[in-house]
Amino acid sequence: MIKSLSFYFKYFLFWMLFFCANRLTFELWYFIKFSKSSFADILSTFFFGAHMDASMAGYFCVIPFLMYSIFWMFPKTISPTKFIKYYTFTLVCITSLFTLIDINIYREWGTKFNYRALDLFFTATEEAIASSSSSPITASLIGIIVLIIIGFVLYNKLLAQSEIPKSNGIYLKIPFALLSLGLIFLAIRGGWGVAPMNTSKVYFSNQQLLNFSAVNTNWFLMENIIANQESINNPYTYFGESERKSTVEGLFKHQEKDYPHIFNQAHPNVIIIIMESFTADVIEKLGGEKDITPNFDKLSDEGLLFNHIYSASDRTDKGLVAVISGFPSQAIRSVVKENDKQAHLPSISKELKQKNYNTSFFYGGNTEFSNFKSYLLTHDFSKIIDVKSFKSGEIASSWGAFDEVTFAKQIDYLNKEPQPFFSTLLTLSNHEPFELPTKGRFGNQNDENKFRSTSFYTDQALWNYVEKAKKQDWYNNTVFIVVADHGHRLPKNTNEIYNPARYHIPLLFFGGALKKEYQGKTITKFGAQVDIASTISNQLG
Repeated sequence: MIKSLSFYFKYFLFWMLFFCANRLTFELWYFIKFSKSSFADILSTFFFGAHMDASMAGYFCVIPFLMYSIFWMFPKTISPTKFIKYYTFTLVCITSLFTLIDINIYREWGTKFNYRALDLFFTATEEAIASSSSSPITASLIGIIVLIIIGFVLYNKLLAQSEIPKSNGIYLKIPFALLSLGLIFLAIRGGWGVAPMNTSKVYFSNQQLLNFSAVNTNWFLMENIIANQESINNPYTYFGESERKSTVEGLFKHQEKDYPHIFNQAHPNVIIIIMESFTADVIEKLGGEKDITPNFDKLSDEGLLFNHIYSASDRTDKGLVAVISGFPSQAIRSVVKENDKQAHLPSISKELKQKNYNTSFFYGGNTEFSNFKSYLLTHDFSKIIDVKSFKSGEIASSWGAFDEVTFAKQIDYLNKEPQPFFSTLLTLSNHEPFELPTKGRFGNQNDENKFRSTSFYTDQALWNYVEKAKKQDWYNNTVFIVVADHGHRLPKNTNEIYNPARYHIPLLFFGGALKKEYQGKTITKFGAQVDIASTISNQLG
């Protein structure tokens, strides 16, 4: 009897040990980050994480335990030994793959492997592959192989010789089999308590990295997929409706006071340039590194610079809606993908279209990515120029056309466009995999220098664009607004996803329609992307 019951224990133990190996891989990969934590804290990730590991192990054990129990009680049925072996090896391979994906997603997004990453892969496969191409492919493959080998060795040590004894006494076997299955259900649920297993049960530290390590990757992904497939209530509701309403209304309360008008004419042309990943960390005037974006600093000398502006999020889909619609970031969703909601948002493009502005949007990539096209058409962008509008020879990067090509395309178009016009341009060259048409200024030895090189390139492309725009008849009637779509972990690679510094971005107004007394000035007030649309609206009356 004891020998028969040992399978249940050994198989459950196998998964607990394998999940520990996966956690250890994550912590060794980020050895430098974890070196800032004490040994006791690192050890605690295994202690607290064991609770969620047990839940995931329970899910993996259900099928083998059922098959084992049936054969144990009815020996004349087909032995499940081979099936359990292949079933386990398949899950070992999948879990190993998920662990390395999780490692790479944490580096880029500062989050665990989640539904959003899967959704991006299936809905925008080419873009997802382009984004991941900066990941250390060889090291990741080696990591997957090592974990698979560890899984195979563990299985052979613990379970390879586990044959199911053919003994009698079915009435004695039934209660033990039911007890084993009951314990697995208890592990899955996370205990006897009222609240079932959730991430809060394994969170133990104010250091987010330690909490992320404690969370089981498979369990988190499964829960995240289920949550995103269901129509769930807002999990961030902490206040009563009356308190929430008064707080929000206080934030958006309109103050009746005179504010300065910075435009020298009533209806200037407005061009918004949304710069991909143009973090403050590459701009010297905003406290960033020197000599990466010297041209932006020169433009700042002839424009109005806001030096304490922050992005709504860390992804373009949320940044675009924040700039155009003044809509704040959502923690678990992206409103741009929900057509029934985004269609009802206000936007500066809609407002200006109603004021007889001609509207256009330029992007060197595919506007079908992340549902951009639907949002743009819904919000009255009359002309959309994207990758489909370029010649095949102009599409030279993984994402589409390089920035200099897109800038030139916009100027050619605006030269024929009646004034006043409102045009938005979204750059893309400063995005993974950080490709360039020429040799990079800072080389390509690592992601940090690749990022510096693409930032330098985009900065030069912006300068050349402005110099060309100054020669056009419409320049003196135009205000340009340069802002980033979001911040970035690079080039410093020090700011975690929850650090405000990671979201520090530039905001610069310049052009012939900016009053001379505001040229070369700096505004030190704190603000965000969500303030831009209302600022433009107010300035235009």
